[in-house]
Amino acid sequence: MSEYKNRYGDVFTFSEDGDRNILWQGNFEFCRIGMPNDYKNAYTAYCNDVKKPMPFEKFKEAVHGYDDETQTYDYPEYIKLVESLKNEIDMVDPSGGPYLSRGMSMESFGFNKSIIEDFKPIDTGYKLIIKKE
Repeated sequence: MSEYKNRYGDVFTFSEDGDRNILWQGNFEFCRIGMPNDYKNAYTAYCNDVKKPMPFEKFKEAVHGYDDETQTYDYPEYIKLVESLKNEIDMVDPSGGPYLSRGMSMESFGFNKSIIEDFKPIDTGYKLIIKKE
């Protein structure tokens, strides 16, 4: 088990469960949570509108293109169709820290070879699902 004291003095604990996942517990009263984007509807609409669509992975980047001079999106008709996957969490940031996101290593908290794959809410915080090798 390890502890992390953030800049407001809140203490967060990290402990491994029996499945090599990590229980992250502490004060999450003031907290930002991020959810990944769902491009499915936007990409489907785009493919229906063009003769030769770009690949999905390229579209995911291109749809966010923005022109600072004209203050417009490159694909305004599709950017508004990008939604959040409300049943998934890919980032948790309690006020004062620590910020954790999907793909981050937990090595600085004492958990070697532990990469966050997912977040599952629990009564006392979050269960960090660790990528299995």
